[in-house]
Amino acid sequence: MTPPHAAQSTDTRTDTHLLLPLPLPDTVFVLVHGAWHGSWQWAATQRALAGLGAASVAVDLPGHGFGAPLPSGYLLPGRPGLPTERSQLADLTMDDCADAVLDTLRRVRRYGRVVLVAHSAGGGPASLAAERAPHLVDRLVYVSAFVPAARPRFSDYLSAPENSTARGQDLPLGDPGALGAVRINPLSPDPAYVEELWQTHYHDTPADRFDRWRSALSPDLPLSVPTTPLTLTAARWGRVPRTFLRCADDRALPIATQNLMITEADRAQPHEPFTVHTLPGSHTPFAARPEELAEALVR
Repeated sequence: MTPPHAAQSTDTRTDTHLLLPLPLPDTVFVLVHGAWHGSWQWAATQRALAGLGAASVAVDLPGHGFGAPLPSGYLLPGRPGLPTERSQLADLTMDDCADAVLDTLRRVRRYGRVVLVAHSAGGGPASLAAERAPHLVDRLVYVSAFVPAARPRFSDYLSAPENSTARGQDLPLGDPGALGAVRINPLSPDPAYVEELWQTHYHDTPADRFDRWRSALSPDLPLSVPTTPLTLTAARWGRVPRTFLRCADDRALPIATQNLMITEADRAQPHEPFTVHTLPGSHTPFAARPEELAEALVR
């Protein structure tokens, strides 16, 4: 399938020179997942990081991971009530999610340098955690992730013209406002729905491996994650060095949207601009190319 037009970015930014990866015995990577995923998504990347001499710990945000509460009919034939049953995650807040990140940051700080890595919607909780406790973070890394430095809500970027080529708009079920969550159906028996989920998030992951990945996804993203406005300050979040890892053929968050977030963040917080690197492939490099992602993180 031809990549979306946004992947053919006119951005003339030159990627920062990448050094060969070296062991990082005094550095811990704290990994924050995106929507519908969990700490498990990082397992292959963590193995690759360990092979490069880097320690890491992955966070389960509230309402995600294998302990996430599910809609009552989710595992029943036909998934009764899935489009209408209010989510058990509806009352979770962005502060709850940031607290989970902060708890891990406090635990690992004793071991040395801390690099906080966020993917996709995880950029909100990670950013808020860094704003609240910048002394716990030595570098922020956004992997095709939301950066709220200029526009306060993830949904502000999802509705931007630069994001018009994004796929997956038909994946959410029901009314997110009534559900209290952005709900998808990873176990859908509809081949067209499954194809769209694959092409949106995992198109460069082999189909058989994607089937295993989608079976582990959680159906609900708390609505607070994409809709809560965040305020980042120059004195706190803005003082933390930051890197953006762009995904060149991202169909869920096109590279034009990624570039928009980078540009607006640098304009809003010019004293600590992004270092930018680019990875090939989809929105989910941890599934398609975890070794390359690990190498990019330690460079």
